[in-house]
Amino acid sequence: MRDLLERRILLLDGATGTMIQDQHLSAEDYRRSDFPERPLQGDHDLLNLTRPDLIRDIHAAYLEAGADCIETNTFNATKIAQADYGMGAWVREVNLAGARLAREVADRFSTEQRPRFVLGAVGPTNRTASMSPDVANPAFRTVDFDQL
Repeated sequence: MRDLLERRILLLDGATGTMIQDQHLSAEDYRRSDFPERPLQGDHDLLNLTRPDLIRDIHAAYLEAGADCIETNTFNATKIAQADYGMGAWVREVNLAGARLAREVADRFSTEQRPRFVLGAVGPTNRTASMSPDVANPAFRTVDFDQL
C-alpha cells in the first residue's frame, strides 16, 4: 500500500451506512435466533451476521466503482456503542465477520496489477471522556479513557 501511495492516490469506499439505509430493511433483517428480544433495527454492524449477502454486495459495489480500499462494516462494533442495543456480547463476532466479509470481497477483486485493501473501521462512540453530560457536575464523566 505504501508503494502505491507514493505513485498515486488510492480511492476509499463511501458511506456504507447510507447504502444500507437505501435498502429499507425490516426489523427481521437485523435478527438472529440467538439475539435478545429487543429492537435491533438500525444496528447496521449486526448485518455482518444476519445479512452478509448485503454487506458483500455493498463492498463489491464500491470496488466495481473503482475503490482501492474498503472499510469493514464495524463502525459501531464496540462494547460502548453496542450497549445501546444490549449487544455487547456479540462485539467480537461482529468484528471478525466484518473483517472476513471485506477481505473476501477485496480478494475477489484484487489482481497483481490492482490489489485491493481492507481497512478496519472504528467510529466514535456515543459517549465522550472530554466533557460532562451533567452541567451541575463538570468533572463527571460517564466513561473513562481505559473504557474507551
